[in-house]
Amino acid sequence: MNAPQRRGATASAGPASGPGAVQQAATDDAPSAPMYVLYGTKRSGSAIAEIGLDWCGAPYRVVQASSWEDDSAQDALRQLNPLMQIPTLQTPSGDVLTESAAILMHLGLRFPQAGLLGHSEAMRDQILRGLVFIAANCYSQITIIDFPERFTTSASPADREAVKAGATQRLHLHWEMFADQFPGRPWLSGDQPGALDAMAVIVSRWSGSRAHLQQHRPEFFAVLQRIEALPIVAAVFKRHWG
Repeated sequence: MNAPQRRGATASAGPASGPGAVQQAATDDAPSAPMYVLYGTKRSGSAIAEIGLDWCGAPYRVVQASSWEDDSAQDALRQLNPLMQIPTLQTPSGDVLTESAAILMHLGLRFPQAGLLGHSEAMRDQILRGLVFIAANCYSQITIIDFPERFTTSASPADREAVKAGATQRLHLHWEMFADQFPGRPWLSGDQPGALDAMAVIVSRWSGSRAHLQQHRPEFFAVLQRIEALPIVAAVFKRHWG
């Protein structure tokens, strides 16, 4: 099992700076203090939580854990989240948060100065709407694509491929709908990048969604590329995908 890694910023950005400005990393010499504990692994949805935590400047450590890595902290993850889904986040007070959208909502409320949920009630409402849209209509399809055997009683490889193909088609259609409703002007979260940008830029990486969007929604594809180029997002991408 890999040792936990400490990450996060020592200070968060002020309201005028926005989350993209949080770049100061914590050091190993910093005084010990209660921090978030993130259970996750590379190339997974835990990257969403890392972007949110880094944008907020929240100190955290990462514990490598997933349902598919036998040498990871599976027992600890199972105790916190019986579904063994990642990301799973334990707060400094010991509370447990699951679901990427819920984690981003928590961070936005806990660190309002970072602006993850926008700086107006109207913008916050749209960000919350978008987070739930991605979780319910896009992320859910990826689960079916990755594990088609869970969604059919048939043991036939052809039947399972049909389930996977149908889910992929729905996923790409849902991304088209999302792009039409959240065009990103200039960012998906409004006048500065925020929670919705963090979730969209990661979930859109999987199951051919980026290639589909490049062809069918090129302007939205360009927005995702701009999000990916933000310093903190780029750093998370490098950690996860090299």
